[in-house]
Amino acid sequence: MVFSIAFAPDLSTENQSNMKVPLSRKNALAYHAEGRPGKIEVVPTKPHQSQYDLSLAYSPGVAEPCLEIKANPEDVYKYTAKGNLVAVISNGTAVLGLGDIGPEAGKPVMEGKGLLFKIYADIDVFDIEINDKTIEGVISTVKAIAPTFGGINLEDIKAPECFEIEDRLKEALDIPVMHDDQHGTAIITSAGLLNALLINGKKIDEIKVVVNGAGASAVSCSRLYLSLGVKPENLVMVDSKGVLNRSRTDLNPVKQKFVTDRNINTLSEAMVGADMFLGLSVAGAVKPEMLLSMNDHPIVFALANPTPEIAYDLAVATRNDLIIGTGRSDFPNQVNNVLGFPYIFRGALDVRATAINEEMKLAAAHALADLAKQPVPEEVNIAYQVTNLKFGTDYIIPKPSDPRLITHIAPAVAKAAMETGVARKPIENWDTYRDELNKRLGLSNPLIRQIKARAMKNPKRVVFAEAENYKILKAAEIVVDDGIAIPILLGNKEIILDLIKTHDLELEGVEIIDPKSPEEKERRELFASQFYEKRKRRGVNYAAAQDMMTHRNYFGPSMVENGFADAMISGLTSSYPATIRPALRIIGKRKGANIVSGMYIMLTKKGPFFFADTTVNMNPNVDQLVEITLQTANAVRQFNVEPRIAMLSYSNFGSVEGNIPILVRNAVEKLHKEHPDLIVDGDMQANFALNNELLRENFPFSKLADGPANTLIFPYLTAGNIAYKLMQEMGGAEAIGPILMGLNKAIHVLQMGSSVSEIVNMVTIAVIDSQGITNKVSG
Repeated sequence: MVFSIAFAPDLSTENQSNMKVPLSRKNALAYHAEGRPGKIEVVPTKPHQSQYDLSLAYSPGVAEPCLEIKANPEDVYKYTAKGNLVAVISNGTAVLGLGDIGPEAGKPVMEGKGLLFKIYADIDVFDIEINDKTIEGVISTVKAIAPTFGGINLEDIKAPECFEIEDRLKEALDIPVMHDDQHGTAIITSAGLLNALLINGKKIDEIKVVVNGAGASAVSCSRLYLSLGVKPENLVMVDSKGVLNRSRTDLNPVKQKFVTDRNINTLSEAMVGADMFLGLSVAGAVKPEMLLSMNDHPIVFALANPTPEIAYDLAVATRNDLIIGTGRSDFPNQVNNVLGFPYIFRGALDVRATAINEEMKLAAAHALADLAKQPVPEEVNIAYQVTNLKFGTDYIIPKPSDPRLITHIAPAVAKAAMETGVARKPIENWDTYRDELNKRLGLSNPLIRQIKARAMKNPKRVVFAEAENYKILKAAEIVVDDGIAIPILLGNKEIILDLIKTHDLELEGVEIIDPKSPEEKERRELFASQFYEKRKRRGVNYAAAQDMMTHRNYFGPSMVENGFADAMISGLTSSYPATIRPALRIIGKRKGANIVSGMYIMLTKKGPFFFADTTVNMNPNVDQLVEITLQTANAVRQFNVEPRIAMLSYSNFGSVEGNIPILVRNAVEKLHKEHPDLIVDGDMQANFALNNELLRENFPFSKLADGPANTLIFPYLTAGNIAYKLMQEMGGAEAIGPILMGLNKAIHVLQMGSSVSEIVNMVTIAVIDSQGITNKVSG
């Protein structure tokens, strides 16, 4: 079973939305109460419509897996949901900043935690609230229910009891146990610390650290910093009564481990000469003069929530050399536990780890730190309303909305579990594992990964015809960084350089060409002469040809035609006809092609599907429909996919007469006769094309009876265009295209308003197309 859940702006610091929407008491209560109360529900994962299904789900069929598990207890992971099920357990003694409010009052937080587990890592959760404040009571309860779960997440249990509870449960159980209040913040701030030290150039074994707060999170943070290399004598911990030093006689055994020999008593004294401050305490604890007393280039993590130990604006106004993080999403470097716990448990569950050990936590911290140094996906920039996040003082920790977190942290944790001997189910193929992680969140694009790998092996020169646009330049930066293509930027050089500087893009050395510049006069004349010769009997005089070559959509294709570039993309800011018409006039059709057609790749949870013609031919005749099919089949093969083609209609193999069914049947008959090895059939309705059982049961003679279609050919443009847009908007499919087929060179058109990731995808397609053309020419 799994939880069916929807994202909620939970009140915990682990999930502070970046939206500037005020959270009122009224809205928060209504959110939790309206409709089905709470935030999660259980839904079945197996068929249950018939009596037969129910007899398998329960008695008598359920007895069979019971007997298998009795014979081999490890089979519980094979036949039940245990392997993906985590218990979020609390006794309500330290809920958020609300304190000891009891188990019932803490339940909304535990449900929220379950929601975060699900949406970020596809982990199922039962939240369990225990009405017992004693150490022995909590431990005995958790031990008794542990067989149900693949992992235990302890939550909101007060210190110092939480330390003993976690330690003893880790010792007693053979499944992952983690108290996230302790370790989540430790892992995230450790990642931030590692990156901050890279920026300020300090060494971890030399820095002096002040930790203000002595609760569960502060203790765990301090322990992890020591594991990273901070020297014990350089760490000072402060609680509500002052510095933990030798004169204190009121310290419990946990605090005693962090006593300093220095003769200091107050936070103010501890801050003098410090290199790092970690605040897990109360608002306003740090004054400006304390910041000023710190060492050069200090690191400040002020994590009191919702108001930090020192306000962000005040801190940066006090010193301009600090690196600061808070628990808030409206300031840079948010320390948010959701960056850690979903992916740590994901990695631990996937190798069936017997524990979450120190090495696994350190691996998560290093993976987080590494991710922050990589180029940021555009969807993250958009979510946080910035143009170009990049590693630096204001970005040392990844953002919670970064879709790459699951594929960076979970594998790192899993690998550490394997290396330290706590993994019972080692991962054998890491690429396959990363694909599986993406599939869990509906992010899987193995086709894109494969074609990007192919593009990187032989990157081509691609003209970016609309380079006076931030999205185009950001996409260019990404393809350069990934090694997919060699961009050539077309447009006004001053405007392009200003955009690059404004958005701090790394495009040094990338060629910029202004078609209107005096430097390009010689090429303009060459291109104009060629175009005039091609079009002089089609209403184009030489002066008009010269003028056209000052426009990007004429100059760009001419560069490709003359070998100054290998491919071109355009269309982000211009209409489809304005982009494709110059390409057709300059580049022309491939040898043997009578038409140009358009295809979209639709990336779905069931894999990629190829739709054609979706953009060019309005009402193709039989011969044109055949050519569209053949062009599409060749294009699909370029992506190392064997095309299985359904020719669509409102009829199934002549079940209904009409112009469209006859058109499609005639095209299929010709394809069967002239291309007998091509897997193509029709006419057929779309549901039969995609539902193999339905097709085999009713039309077993079909060439597609042994497997569903992956390529759909539409009888006319209206149907194809509507279909791909419905899939995109209602079906949640990602559309890549339009991919032009039949042109002599690799010219591809962007959809108006394409996102940066869509532009990058189209550049990749253009490179693959150019590689294919080059191979055909050389062959």
